[in-house]
Amino acid sequence: MTPPLAGLRVVEYAQYVAGPLCGVLLADLGADVVKVEPPGGDGYRRVMPVAPGIGRYFVPLNRGKRSVVVDLKTTQGRRTSAQLLGSADVVLHNFPRVRAERFGLGWDSLHTAHGALVVGRVSSFGTEGTLADAPAYDLVAQARAGLLTAHASRGDDVPVRAGGIPMADLTAGFLLASGVLAALVRARETGEGELVDVSLLAAALAVQLQDLVWLDGEESAGVETADRAYLANRAAEIAGGVAMNPYYRCFETADGFVAVACLNLAQRRAFLDLFGVEDATIDAPDVVPLDLGVRTAKGAVTSEIARVFVERTTDAWVARLEAAGIPCGPVQRRESVHADPQVAAERLVGEIEQPGLGHVRLLAPFVRVGGEAPAPLPAPALGADTEAVLAELA
Repeated sequence: MTPPLAGLRVVEYAQYVAGPLCGVLLADLGADVVKVEPPGGDGYRRVMPVAPGIGRYFVPLNRGKRSVVVDLKTTQGRRTSAQLLGSADVVLHNFPRVRAERFGLGWDSLHTAHGALVVGRVSSFGTEGTLADAPAYDLVAQARAGLLTAHASRGDDVPVRAGGIPMADLTAGFLLASGVLAALVRARETGEGELVDVSLLAAALAVQLQDLVWLDGEESAGVETADRAYLANRAAEIAGGVAMNPYYRCFETADGFVAVACLNLAQRRAFLDLFGVEDATIDAPDVVPLDLGVRTAKGAVTSEIARVFVERTTDAWVARLEAAGIPCGPVQRRESVHADPQVAAERLVGEIEQPGLGHVRLLAPFVRVGGEAPAPLPAPALGADTEAVLAELA
């Protein structure tokens, strides 16, 4: 049987998890997914290495694709990329807007040159607000969305991801795939492509859909960083794994916690420079379990940095880390994430009048096709539309 997306060309520039997962889902449905990688390859090739150029996590997120090396920083590379774009039905990327435009992947230029092209874009915090172009990874998105505190146990130490699972990344990939497929349907009908936007922040909120409902009188007063008495799980990021990795974890502050996510060497060096700390094992590969010597060295670095973190507040650390270009964010309680300025800027929370209940605040639709998401609607009363639907069938 011919796969449903046979004959469809997807050109994927995305790295790590969310965008590549979307690419895998489209490849599974028969699309020809051409993965465009920089000369050094997708950064995930070097995470948890199991063979030269192959990381354990890279394989399941990139199976079934074809890889092409193109250096978008060169004129020739951008020319080659332009030729690939001319053959594409779908483009996937997770570049910030400025870099996307520099590489010829900005929405306006793509739509002008290729009117029927569907563009799927993953961002950290969306396209609006002060964090629109800020870097972030899964841990930071989970922290800001309150997801890290969802399985909290009183009396524990620092918050960690449940099971070490990159829930925001994975959810963003699934959401992006659904939006891309919807845009493809309309493109087939109208000949006009659309931009599909999904953020890690929206995805981290989406997996809490049934819990993120704020009724009148229930919401907390303003945004709260998670307090020590509330928070989750001990320092081990993955059971038996990188327990003391200082670069991708939460640190306790004077009044809460901060999530720090440094996935490349430049970010890690900037992080160490901020604290005046050296790490002789900075180039050691992230494997599970760590060699005892590496684990001991990283534990010492983590402990030294942790002692400094408790001297300042969460807000103070977020400001300093952001100024240094280090992906970070406050760990927040999910009861009050609706008041987060970035959540508000992205319009990720909507309001409805629910019959029988009154005014309710809840998550708005997460996938944006064509730049806008529909307004949320109330849940139906039992059988409220029976006669109308049956009349339509008649």
